[in-house]
Amino acid sequence: MKKTNFLFELPTELIAQYPRKKGDSRLMVVRRNSRKIEHKSFPDILDYITPKDCLVLNNSKVIPARIKGFKASTGSKVEILLVEKKSDNLWKAMVFPGKRARVSDVIFINDTVKCTVENIDRETGERILKFEGINGNLLDYGETPLPPYIDRAPENIDIEGYQTIYAKNNGSVAAPTAGLHFSKKILDELKSKCGTIVEITLHVGPGTFRPVRTEKIEEHKMESEFFTITEDTASVVNKVKKNGGKVFAVGTTTTRVLESVATEKGELTEKEGRTDLFIYPPYDFKIVDHLLTNFHLPGSTLIMLVSAFASTELILNSYREAIKEKYKFYSYGDAMLIL
Repeated sequence: MKKTNFLFELPTELIAQYPRKKGDSRLMVVRRNSRKIEHKSFPDILDYITPKDCLVLNNSKVIPARIKGFKASTGSKVEILLVEKKSDNLWKAMVFPGKRARVSDVIFINDTVKCTVENIDRETGERILKFEGINGNLLDYGETPLPPYIDRAPENIDIEGYQTIYAKNNGSVAAPTAGLHFSKKILDELKSKCGTIVEITLHVGPGTFRPVRTEKIEEHKMESEFFTITEDTASVVNKVKKNGGKVFAVGTTTTRVLESVATEKGELTEKEGRTDLFIYPPYDFKIVDHLLTNFHLPGSTLIMLVSAFASTELILNSYREAIKEKYKFYSYGDAMLIL
């Protein structure tokens, strides 16, 4: 299958640059069977979940992973995106521009904090950085890692805006954005109505923004990301499925975790590990019945996943409708519920 099958034209003014108040976004409801599209507000999601169903959230917390620095030898500005902590002072990271961060180069964060480039992964461009001089926590020196299509510097509004209200486990460098729509009020009403809300953890890495560079999408390789499914979550999801309820996955990250652990019989087990599952059409979903997601980048692995869940034709038709109706796209954009 070709990458060009998942491309579309998006007016730049529809790329959301700022977060809305939690719960204030629009909601497009797409029905796979009838192929009908409904235009709603996000609080209307309450109308689609019954007491037999369950909602699965990704509780990963975005860390302030964006750190500014300068190269010791030249004073040239560099930007570090922390990806994954390897030990107390060793981090896997991206450095921009990459040509300014060669092995043994020293980057200063301030007068006392610095790091040395220990190693470079030539395939991904990721560096291993060894930090020194940290007073407290390295993350105290960072700021919100906004995605590249948000064309501005991080602001105070992003500290809460780019974080779900239920985030608890530090580790993501990008938000699981489908969850950004939930306010405490909506989540409380959902708990009261259906009573079954469970969580998984998947720490979102920079691969979520990495473009598919191969024309044949089957040749693209996903970067692995750490995940956890607890025994309680697996038990609840299995019980819901057994009793004829529906599993609502909040986001593509949640979907990938559930499908990574699913057995051939469509059951979950407790598990901790890494997943590099790449979901694209055709794909047989074993756990997820309904999917809440945002509107994604053209040609991205995310639009490929939602196309596998519905169909490429239906998703692109829905996106054209969203553009016509002036929905906002990407991380701070509006939501889509696929039934």
